[in-house]
Amino acid sequence: VQLQASGGGLVQSGGSLRLSCTASGFSLESYAIGWFRQAPGKEREAVSCISGEDDSTHYRDAVKGRFTISRDSARNTVYLQMNSLKPEDTAVYYCALEITRSYGRDWCPEMGDEYEYWGQGTLVTVSS
Repeated sequence: VQLQASGGGLVQSGGSLRLSCTASGFSLESYAIGWFRQAPGKEREAVSCISGEDDSTHYRDAVKGRFTISRDSARNTVYLQMNSLKPEDTAVYYCALEITRSYGRDWCPEMGDEYEYWGQGTLVTVSS
């Protein structure tokens, strides 16, 4: 499975970006997809996840109300819509796929190590 994250870029504080996560040769439908980020000098942190059942969503507190994760099964893509961006959102963003336990379940892995497949990352830079 090859995941590809895209959509990053440079945006001013308060602006918006939409990240996309696509897969080659594998349907993302009904699996948990997570978005993570890693800022320079900091540890990777979970941002959001969409589960495999009813597409229930989860967010870290710092992005609640600003970010929205969604799935478009027809395009085999998971999006992360990021609004009201802040300089502290600056990071490389990664999408990840969990296939062993998440199919059809209302469950998202808590730890990044539980995801089996990762995209290459896309850089988001928010200027003040």
